[in-house]
Amino acid sequence: MSVEALRNQIEELRKELVDLAERMGLTAMEVVEKSQKLDKVLNEYDRQVHRQTKGPFV
Repeated sequence: MSVEALRNQIEELRKELVDLAERMGLTAMEVVEKSQKLDKVLNEYDRQVHRQTKGPFV
């Protein structure tokens, strides 16, 4: 997935997370699961950006 596609996915997940948290509370299982999904996408974004700036052999 491209960096731009990851950015778009991150923004969409953030919006969904905020909406869920407002409706269900921060400790609802759905909110925790959405937060974990966002964390995974953020980690992938970080890996890709790092790979682009440092090269594939770092």
